[in-house]
Amino acid sequence: MSRIYEALQRADLEKGSGHQHGLDAAVEPAQVLKFIDDAQPDSAGPSLVDIAKQPWSPSADAMPCLLEQGLVVEQFRSLRSRLLEARQQSAIKTVLISSGMPSEGKSFVALNLAVSLARDGAGRVLLIDADLRRPTLHQALGAPRQPGLSEYLASTAGILEVLQGNGSKDPLLDRISSLTFIPAGASMDTSSELLTNARMKDLITSLSPHFDWIIIDSPPVLAVTDAVDIARAADAVLLVAREARTPFKVAQRAQAAFKQSAVLGIVLNAAKNAHHKNSYYYGSYYGSYYGEGDRDHRGNSRKNTRREG
Repeated sequence: MSRIYEALQRADLEKGSGHQHGLDAAVEPAQVLKFIDDAQPDSAGPSLVDIAKQPWSPSADAMPCLLEQGLVVEQFRSLRSRLLEARQQSAIKTVLISSGMPSEGKSFVALNLAVSLARDGAGRVLLIDADLRRPTLHQALGAPRQPGLSEYLASTAGILEVLQGNGSKDPLLDRISSLTFIPAGASMDTSSELLTNARMKDLITSLSPHFDWIIIDSPPVLAVTDAVDIARAADAVLLVAREARTPFKVAQRAQAAFKQSAVLGIVLNAAKNAHHKNSYYYGSYYGSYYGEGDRDHRGNSRKNTRREG
């Protein structure tokens, strides 16, 4: 019986979550991205290129880890610390975030884990929205959706065209200056086929030397097969469940779906007792990614019509 199974059985997904697994012992230093743009002939050779900056305008509800302190901030710092500690045991850099079914909080966890890593000195962080069917990260960041991953996978855009850096002049966003984002791009009927082609793995292979962490948000694994396909390009998987909503059997099936991947553990989202910790788990996280009423990054209320995928 695996440790994850014991943890799930013990709490039945009503308390904190996750457990430690190994990650990378050596982190490459941050460096200027060096790519051969797909639009250039091979003979042009590599060139040093700055990532294009976009005026992001994130939501406070979606990105509580932008704040200096708070329960959510501390819990994600705890998760980040677990990853950094475990990284000394096994070479893991690219982490896929998934869940069993929609509305469990995988995108919330992926986004805030990336923010926590970027703002607290874990190096250069790349966040990829690979949920091509129901993307949400561009909304949370207040960033352009296109061009993005779907255009790259369809060979209509090169690597340099889909990468975004933070170009906002808001001092609050200086905290995530080391975060780079690839949005999902345009919706396409061939999303599943795009994610299984060789370009997804090629993208990760090309970008990996230039980032210390790559966090990938994927679709729910029990809804479509996309997440299992994407996991082949990742080093490990982190699952997300939601307190009082995710059935135990759904979490079991989600774990089993990634039997060919290294599953790091399970994070429980929207836990009411997040201040209680258990050695079986990474931790618990408050936050409904798309709750009742959205706010801008300064906390001002605004109408919220989005739903989490």
